[in-house]
Amino acid sequence: MAGRMITLRLNGQERRVEVEDNETLLYVLRYKLKEMSVKSACWKGECGLCTVLMDGKPVKSCMVLAVEADGSDIVTATGLVKDGELSPIQKAFVEHGALQCGFCTPAFVVAAHHFLQKNPNPTREQVKEFLSGLICRCTGYAQIIDAIMDAAKYYRGEQKASP
Repeated sequence: MAGRMITLRLNGQERRVEVEDNETLLYVLRYKLKEMSVKSACWKGECGLCTVLMDGKPVKSCMVLAVEADGSDIVTATGLVKDGELSPIQKAFVEHGALQCGFCTPAFVVAAHHFLQKNPNPTREQVKEFLSGLICRCTGYAQIIDAIMDAAKYYRGEQKASP
């Protein structure tokens, strides 16, 4: 089977990669481009742990064919780090112990970043509703909700990101 070249802007860096028509964005990101912050779990779009931002919108990368992402801007949890400094949502996850085993953390961080950009003043109920598409088996979600609520202060411009 002959592949085709696609171009992605992955975390701000243009990347070209050969893909097959049936390869998912998850497979290409994780196994061809070695973006290990994108997790592979259910491969069926149910757990949300492969969530990335594609052209500014959260997508479950196991449900997107890599060829559909040709020319797209892809941001992962790795891409939220700027100049070696964690983003406010990443810092909040650390401060609130919202990472436990850490397997689901990259997807939660990316999705929460998008959520807070769209809604910087959420209620706890809105955060809970937002989280309904992501699965964590360790935390019980309390720490994740607390981290998102705390990070919202930064997204509203009420405080600077903590050190």
